Amino acid sequence: MSDAIAGPDGLLRCPWALSTPDYVAYHDEEWGRPVHGDDELFERLSLEAFQSGLSWITILRRRPGFRAAFDGFVIAKVAGFTDTDRERLLADTGIIRNRAKVDATIANARVLADWAPGELDELIWSHAPDRSARPAPEGLVDVPAVTPESTALSKALKKRGLRFVGPTTAYALMQACGLVDDHLADCTARRG
Repeated sequence: MSDAIAGPDGLLRCPWALSTPDYVAYHDEEWGRPVHGDDELFERLSLEAFQSGLSWITILRRRPGFRAAFDGFVIAKVAGFTDTDRERLLADTGIIRNRAKVDATIANARVLADWAPGELDELIWSHAPDRSARPAPEGLVDVPAVTPESTALSKALKKRGLRFVGPTTAYALMQACGLVDDHLADCTARRG
């Protein structure tokens, strides 16, 4: 029996997912579902970097503001941001106005703009672990913050010039984008 908890609808979910309706929707519809595409993965990687040191709900609730501020996280557009855009972002109350994270997002887009189409997708997904090698977590205590695969992904991204991509951020990306399935064993959203 896992630590999954019944929500208002009676379905068992990971305990973190039940604190707000925003979390329930994110948990049920997005978290742990496979995400592909360079721009889509750039968005998730950027949002995970912005989340560092903050709660995910803060980022989730500001995601529309982030998407507007960063032109939908289209790599080619963000790579072309100027100092004027940077100052606009630092004044935008719809996002997290952390100078280092804003700068890293723009710098990462500039690096990624030189990659071949699909290269970011391929690099990230090449670090997906063998799903059969790890049993479904029974409780939150069974969910790691860092794994050998996330450490390797972090090193690969850093080696290619990306910033704000430590092993913990890389693992959060792996969870959010479906490279791993960390829904608890009895969670309704677990894919099996």
